[in-house]
Amino acid sequence: MNEQKLSKRLERVASFVPKDAIVADIGSDHAYLPAWLYLNHKIKKAIAGEVVEGPYNSAKSLVASLGLEEHISVRLADGLEVLKAEDGVTAITICGMGGTLIRDILIRGKAKGHLSGKERLILQPNVGEPTLRRWLQAEGYQILREDILEEDEKIYEIIVAEKTGETTNYDERTLFFGPFLGEQKGEVFAQKWQQQLEKYRYILASMEKAEQVDSAKVTEVKEKISWIEEVI
Repeated sequence: MNEQKLSKRLERVASFVPKDAIVADIGSDHAYLPAWLYLNHKIKKAIAGEVVEGPYNSAKSLVASLGLEEHISVRLADGLEVLKAEDGVTAITICGMGGTLIRDILIRGKAKGHLSGKERLILQPNVGEPTLRRWLQAEGYQILREDILEEDEKIYEIIVAEKTGETTNYDERTLFFGPFLGEQKGEVFAQKWQQQLEKYRYILASMEKAEQVDSAKVTEVKEKISWIEEVI
């Protein structure tokens, strides 16, 4: 993967970035995504944010080697703290992290005034998708699109959300599977949840063998097993 050829996962993320957006890519690593977006005339400009010095330096080197310093600003800071009001960001991408960590980045960004609520959020959590959906719903975001894909024997979900002025209150089951993914289903969706079903069954068996059983937790796991069995 490089700025000329993205991974399948990042290519799918890129497809949800609006035309001529000003993008903030948080946890940008080598800045491949913003560089690809700019080189392919998809965006006006970008901020590549990194909290770790090694990836930050890699991103700086790539942007400099492409002569894109005027179009892609590489910044070292925690989460959305890389942003300034004058940036005029219209889309934020956060990829390759757990859903809880992405949620926490957004919470901190909002608390510090770096998240206005006007940006499109394009989020690719590796795990913990329901936690992220729950926060988006509580904050008045509308989930516009979802996608699921497999790459290198790993399954990834993508969640696209905006504050549109409309609100949909999803129940826990819908937040668990995703309002779009749970309806569309498909081969990769079935594969993911077959794997998850086996994990939940193992967890349940272990809990039932324990000397002290948390009955509420057992009930929760049984409920999720039931949901998965019904959906696949």
